[in-house]
Amino acid sequence: MDITFLVKGLIIGFSIAAPVGPIGILCIRRSLAQGRLAGLLSGLGAATADALYGSIAGFGLTYVSNLLLRQQNWLSLIGGIFLCYLGIKTWLSRPVERAATAENKNLRGAYVSTFFLTLTNPATILSFAAIFAGLGLANTGADYLTASMLVLGVFSGSALWWLTLSGGVSLFRSKFTPHRLRWLNGLAGLVITGFGLLVLMSLLK
Repeated sequence: MDITFLVKGLIIGFSIAAPVGPIGILCIRRSLAQGRLAGLLSGLGAATADALYGSIAGFGLTYVSNLLLRQQNWLSLIGGIFLCYLGIKTWLSRPVERAATAENKNLRGAYVSTFFLTLTNPATILSFAAIFAGLGLANTGADYLTASMLVLGVFSGSALWWLTLSGGVSLFRSKFTPHRLRWLNGLAGLVITGFGLLVLMSLLK
């Protein structure tokens, strides 16, 4: 078993997860408002979707990849609308008074929402395919062990980024009073809604 494929997958997963976008904003906001666990689960939802798309690219599932890419406009439409919904919901939400309440509130929803949002961006498959090809990893479909190690690395690398982000952000949680959290909710809501509107506007071109 070649451990280098696990390491390469870890680097790829970390690199794809690291750029801050709507998922990153959600993770930061939830880490501050609801606790580190909520932020981490938000990131793990995205990491799971990354691993799923990485497996499609790594195992050479061309039919599934092409099918998702053909439906890209519909998926982007759904994702854009959902982002707008999450943004408005975040903007209107009130900070909880007790940390225990925050940390145990709708943790399943934190995971599912980011998993769904990441899935509505099938162009992620192209990112994995391009990186795999660039590193000479595109033809692992016939070697299931190699492809599995690669996908495991992708998930681990993505999860490592979200663990680092949620853990780091949660260190500042004690500094956020309910008043500051209201401002955070408003700002995060506007940013997330902005991402959603950008996705929807891109469909008009």
